[in-house]
Amino acid sequence: MKKALSPLLLVFLTASNPVISQEKQLTNDIIWASREFSADYVYSVSSMNDGEHFSALEKDKIVKYSYTDFGTPVSTILDGSKLKDITIDNYFFNADETKMLLATEVKSIYRRSFTAKYYVVDLKSGEAEALYNKESKEMLAEFSPDGSKVAFVYENNLFYKDLKSGSVTQITSDGSTNGAINGSTDWVYEEEFSLTKAWEWSPKGTKIAFLKFDESEVKDFTMDYYRNEIYPVQYTFKYPKAGEDNSKLSLNMYNLEDAKTVEIERGPFEYVPRMKWTKDDNKLVYLSLNRHQNNLVYAIAEYDETGKKGAIIHQDESKTYVDVDDNLIFLDDGESFLRTSERDGFNHIYQVGLDGKTTQITKGDWDVVELKGVNSKKGLVYYVSAEEGAIYKALYSIKFDGSSKTKLSELKGTNDAMFSQGMKYYINYYSNANEPARISVHNAKGKELDVLVDNKDLKKKLSEYNLAKKEFITVKGHAGDELNAFIVKPPNFDESKKYPVYFNIYNGPGHNTVTDSWSGANFHYHQLLAQEGYIVVSVDTRGTMYRGADFKKSTYLQLGKLETEDMIACAKEVQKWKFVDPDRIGVMGWSYGGYMTSLCMTKGADVFKMGIAVAPVTNWKWYDNIYTERFMRTPAENNDGYEDNSPINHVSKMKGKYLLVHGSGDDNVHVQNTMEMVDALVKENKDFDMFIYTNKTHGIYGGYTRLHLFNKMLTFTKANL
Repeated sequence: MKKALSPLLLVFLTASNPVISQEKQLTNDIIWASREFSADYVYSVSSMNDGEHFSALEKDKIVKYSYTDFGTPVSTILDGSKLKDITIDNYFFNADETKMLLATEVKSIYRRSFTAKYYVVDLKSGEAEALYNKESKEMLAEFSPDGSKVAFVYENNLFYKDLKSGSVTQITSDGSTNGAINGSTDWVYEEEFSLTKAWEWSPKGTKIAFLKFDESEVKDFTMDYYRNEIYPVQYTFKYPKAGEDNSKLSLNMYNLEDAKTVEIERGPFEYVPRMKWTKDDNKLVYLSLNRHQNNLVYAIAEYDETGKKGAIIHQDESKTYVDVDDNLIFLDDGESFLRTSERDGFNHIYQVGLDGKTTQITKGDWDVVELKGVNSKKGLVYYVSAEEGAIYKALYSIKFDGSSKTKLSELKGTNDAMFSQGMKYYINYYSNANEPARISVHNAKGKELDVLVDNKDLKKKLSEYNLAKKEFITVKGHAGDELNAFIVKPPNFDESKKYPVYFNIYNGPGHNTVTDSWSGANFHYHQLLAQEGYIVVSVDTRGTMYRGADFKKSTYLQLGKLETEDMIACAKEVQKWKFVDPDRIGVMGWSYGGYMTSLCMTKGADVFKMGIAVAPVTNWKWYDNIYTERFMRTPAENNDGYEDNSPINHVSKMKGKYLLVHGSGDDNVHVQNTMEMVDALVKENKDFDMFIYTNKTHGIYGGYTRLHLFNKMLTFTKANL
């Protein structure tokens, strides 16, 4: 037990050492339970029609600002305090900005989906009317392009409301829980294609395209919820695991004029992860993807009563897999669109005609991250790329012919942009590894016009703590690659001392941990570990993003194999550093990172002394089919790939201290993974620690949950590393 200092000695230390009195020490309570490190932001920003102003949600008001003069709001568009019993969570304008759709009482369903109580507000009169009825909560409500109607999903059926007459038309009637879903998506589409809104207005609002999911034959997964009742409450939903059946899918067009629905014959491919109307009110482009996800087809369907098959206008094929994203912009010519593809080895922008003709716009050994918009009059395309390196993101413009590429971002780090109507201005969202968000307004040439948020108050608070700088390095991987990494050393670092190392990892497809961007509470927790005397390191192994397709897709059919080899190699290199205690190497990860932690503690048992696995996959056979099969194909096709790289099959190798953490209400990575891991560990008589958070989802949060979790992880780390 640590002996307490006497009051007299405390007074002496404070008086004789002013540095100590000036430096505050971090605690988990400060990081996870207080709002001391809350960053300022600009919420729910929307460009106005004139392209000169934008709106933002500030507390209970929606205010209007000028792009060129942010100092004072131009006006208050809507004062939410005057709306009885309505708290604004989000808002959407109609076409002429005379009405507004308010989302209130938002309640999450899964990661992205939610229900809300929607109201239509007449901005002139200030009157608010419930979208459907006073009791209902809807999903995915949106004005028609002319602003005269609102379509929405309610109880798995698709509806629209005529705002002039007030009449509501029900488009589908077969929606049911765990049965048919119209206009929204099933669990696996939402999670793995980032798609919840599965319906779209045509440009003139005469038609609605929508997907229908029949998930009645998809196998059930049931979770128990514990709510202080005599019996647990069971929640059952459809979850297709690797190799199992998906929902039966149909693509439909509904014509508002004659109330007829036509099903489009879309061919044999399994998935329709995206659809978007062209500039033509009768032409819909949809993306169709095969089960192996290595053949992505762009097809165009025209509305007619026969529902004839869409014509293929473009294909993107790969020996591994093709990613699905939102990089799809139709051009004003009505005959072409922009998209991104890795067909030349890196993710670049292409112009594709409806006749199939393709022209590459960007080129180079770097990846485009996201298309941001087009100025057709000036012939410019705006995009964010990782041209400066995988850890950075910068904004660029380029002409359609690939000339006159211009870097618009002035600050190196992570940049993102939201453009105004007409592409005259943009709001730039910037941060780096050691500085929170800086939000500024620029003209389309990149000139900064004003600063909306600088987070000076937060920076001042942070300066009061004894924080170390987050630095970027490279560490050599198993195959000799120079892998990107960050390092946080203890304050007052002394090279003559020996420090333990705490690896925080993810390593999976679709997410990099080594980025020059602000990471909020994770940054603060790593600083807390550094103050406790640990060196914190994170590495982006093979399989991570923005280093080209070969690097990213090298883990195909063998998820976990190369990443684990790289982590073991990196840890062995770190062990050689003169200021590292080679016997005190630990690792922690969440989700895919928990999977990797478990592999490090088994396959890398001779290197890693301690591991904390939060919500880990322990066998890919228990995870969903869209994600898993994209990288692994089915268990029947690739059994060895599944078995060889599942930590549950390697527990006999484990030597170090291992903590398993999971939420019992995790709809994503089911607690089944942890329970099966426990069974395997017990069979091998391996000691371990485990904690289950009752009813908590994959994010393990709510109330004091995060504080409790990070206190537990800190205690475990200090006791075992």
